[in-house]
Amino acid sequence: MDQSITPPAARAPIPPAPASRPASPPPASPAPQMGAAPRQQQWSAGRGRALLRPRSFVIVAVLLMALAYGGREIYMRFTHVYEYDARVSADIVTVSSRADGWVVEMAVREGMQVEAGQVLVRIDDRVAKLKADAFRAQIEGVRVERTRLRAERKLDRNQADAAMRTRTSNVTVREKALAALSADLDFAKLELERNRVLFAGRVVNERQLQMAQVAVTKLEIQILQLQAEHEQAEGSLDEARVGHDRLGVIDAQIEALTHQVANLAAQLHQQLVDVEDRTIKSPIPAEIDRTFVLPGEYVAAGQRILLLHNPKEVWVEANIKETQVSRLKLGQTVRVSVDAFPDDKFTGRVARIGSATMARFALIPTPNPSGNFTKITQRVAVKIDLVDMPRQLAPGMMVEVDIDVR
Repeated sequence: MDQSITPPAARAPIPPAPASRPASPPPASPAPQMGAAPRQQQWSAGRGRALLRPRSFVIVAVLLMALAYGGREIYMRFTHVYEYDARVSADIVTVSSRADGWVVEMAVREGMQVEAGQVLVRIDDRVAKLKADAFRAQIEGVRVERTRLRAERKLDRNQADAAMRTRTSNVTVREKALAALSADLDFAKLELERNRVLFAGRVVNERQLQMAQVAVTKLEIQILQLQAEHEQAEGSLDEARVGHDRLGVIDAQIEALTHQVANLAAQLHQQLVDVEDRTIKSPIPAEIDRTFVLPGEYVAAGQRILLLHNPKEVWVEANIKETQVSRLKLGQTVRVSVDAFPDDKFTGRVARIGSATMARFALIPTPNPSGNFTKITQRVAVKIDLVDMPRQLAPGMMVEVDIDVR
């Protein structure tokens, strides 16, 4: 190996510096290294300077970041399910009218917050209230008639009871008089027989016999008269019993009026419901999403008036690929990214996993009569309840979900 030192090349003479500047010393030449070739020395110095350049640091940093991102993506694929096809959902309530009429008041507007039971819309209820008043008048009239019949029944019952007592007494008196006369007749007949025996023995005269005969005949006539009076008394007693039977007819009329009152009361209640339905109230604490009518418009029964939803009862519905559904379980933590609020963090939990794919709910079926089949990954709806919601979300907002399946 050549250990000689190459002599420095001859340098051109440096012209003298102007008088106005001091002469600068000539640059010192680098000292030659022993045991290294000049080209190898220059290559080593150039490689060291290249590694220290900013571009090299940037490339190394980018490579490290790419490795870190790739490792994170691989880790996330095994431990998380990510889906961007998700939306905020809620139960949208359609408030409709149950009665026909003109809208006289629209107490809310779109975007308002309302409480449960707060008045939303008022429909003209004047005719409905007049019908309710007519039913009340009919009910009152029927009740008055029922009261009159009850008073009449009480009067008839008192009269029938008095007649029954009087005519029963008459019948009893006639029966006792008949019994007494029958006893007298028996005695008179015995006297007649005795007088006949005595007259045959010439003990009494003919006049005494005739008087005994007259007494018997008189008693028989009295008994016949009392029997007739007794029959008449019994007939009067039967008439009194008929008066008691008339009380049953009045009772039937009162019962019919009672049912009529109940029927009118039911119609009145139905009419009051119609009056109440003309004042539409919010069924839940909600936010008004949209209104479809204005004051002064005529609405028909069943026509929708407005839409509302409960802002506290919102959730996220994500359409997860069927190949990833097996990794989901109820209660798994979900990180939700809302497009409208990218700086806020929303947290949820898996609440329900759909039992059918979205294709089964499509309005237009997709049959395959030609036999050409293309397999498409189906989607399953997954409901995610929000447990941490820093902002109020509106139904229909687009979100992205990241489900932790570890």
